[in-house]
Amino acid sequence: MGDVNQRIFVEKFAGSLAGPFLEVGSKNYGNTQDLRALFVGDREYVGVDMAEGPGVDVVIDLTEDFAAVDAALSGRRFGTIFCLSVLEHCDQPFRMAENLTRLLAPAGCLCVSVPFAWRIHAYPNDYWRFTPAGVRKLFPLLDFDADRCMVATSRPGEFAPIDDDLGKIVFSFSRHRKNGHILRGVSAELLRLLSRIGLFRWVAGYRHVFAPTTVLMVGRRKEGVEDESEPDRDAVVL
Repeated sequence: MGDVNQRIFVEKFAGSLAGPFLEVGSKNYGNTQDLRALFVGDREYVGVDMAEGPGVDVVIDLTEDFAAVDAALSGRRFGTIFCLSVLEHCDQPFRMAENLTRLLAPAGCLCVSVPFAWRIHAYPNDYWRFTPAGVRKLFPLLDFDADRCMVATSRPGEFAPIDDDLGKIVFSFSRHRKNGHILRGVSAELLRLLSRIGLFRWVAGYRHVFAPTTVLMVGRRKEGVEDESEPDRDAVVL
């Protein structure tokens, strides 16, 4: 996880996140953002990955049967789970999402970051791209507060709200003027006109292009809603 905007996103909401903490895909490849340092003190922080390495406390495949996942983590439940730049590399994202939901404590939070428009980056494979609606479909037992959901580009500190223009760079003067961005509108119109005479047509010959864009969301496990696959801990075994 090497995107500085993901760290900025976590820092933004760190004060409202409670432990214990679980970081999925925590292996440090040399450019990994250090989230653990944001939560120092006596609060428990566990890093998991499919391979041993710096930052990894437990080696685990989170798409395994939940009984194996639960045993590897000693039955712990977590107040906050970080799953940043991981789901696109998972060949069974629904299975992983179900297991992560079951690892959350009651009212626990999931911080998730997934690519919407991004280059192929195989570690070791790259399978998926996601919309905000897709994230909600993966985690139906979580409530995602709009105030804690946003998109980011590859530029440090560049965030935007989630809307229908997700990641779009639009070549339209009227659209930018409507949003109060006159200079952007002039630039867009100039590029559009130049493309008509064959210049910059490789990029400006389209109505819009997509900037590198990730979706970042914080969801809280719904209260009073149980996962049907979660065993009843109060049940009497005969």
